[in-house]
Amino acid sequence: SIKIVGVENWGAGGFVKHGDIEKASEGLSERDFKILLSHDPSYWQQNIKSNHKNFQLTLSGHTHGMQFGIEIPGVIKWSPVQYRYKNWAGIYEELGRRINVNRGFGYLGYPGRVGIWPEITVITLKAKDA
Repeated sequence: SIKIVGVENWGAGGFVKHGDIEKASEGLSERDFKILLSHDPSYWQQNIKSNHKNFQLTLSGHTHGMQFGIEIPGVIKWSPVQYRYKNWAGIYEELGRRINVNRGFGYLGYPGRVGIWPEITVITLKAKDA
């Protein structure tokens, strides 16, 4: 089975910190396969990747890749947002746990994007071989 857990926003810097992973995961064990929905990827860095309940996958967004950047797969992936967020676009793995940060398809301020394309992510989960 898969447990899907969501938290209210918790953001680094001046963003609100309402996310409460302990409350959201009451009744779950370390062995459950859990997917966490957390808007801001900084929550994963500061509170989730080493959490004792072992959240295997976190899905986040928030950064939009700052709507500006350069990406040539396998060559370069750069955006000024990387100076604020360690995890800003794509899949990252630390401590055996993963986060996928989606660039989304919206915007903040400037109604467009330069080099950071809108994104819809498809993730296929597969059972681990016994």
